[in-house]
Amino acid sequence: MSRDENPELPPIGASVSLTRTVSESDVYLYAGITGDFSPNHVDEVYMAGGRYGHRIAHGTLLAGFMSAASAKMYLGRTVSLGYDKMRFVAPVFLGDTITTTYTLARVDPEKRRVYADVSCKNQDGTTVAAATNVRAWVG
Repeated sequence: MSRDENPELPPIGASVSLTRTVSESDVYLYAGITGDFSPNHVDEVYMAGGRYGHRIAHGTLLAGFMSAASAKMYLGRTVSLGYDKMRFVAPVFLGDTITTTYTLARVDPEKRRVYADVSCKNQDGTTVAAATNVRAWVG
């Protein structure tokens, strides 16, 4: 798929952002949906004795933020094939405000793929997660 065939495709470097403050209810609702009740996420006393000193949000909750940011950028009739090189590089504490930025990085017309760089940063500008989203044209 070329730009001629898909003129609505944004230019390389185009980006969208999504900002969300991680609440206690976000963490508990996510734990309930996934069944991940690790003490890292739900036991403040347990976490007080460790390196972080407080509960941390699920890394995969940030993957959900990445998906939500991707939905804000129209890339034609595409579906996500997943996130390559996803890394959770710093903790996200309850009350942190996370800005997720989704940036169109490249288009591969032969493979009918679109690639985007995705990052999550906290209110201090610290990168807490990063990945590459791979999307495939299906239309």
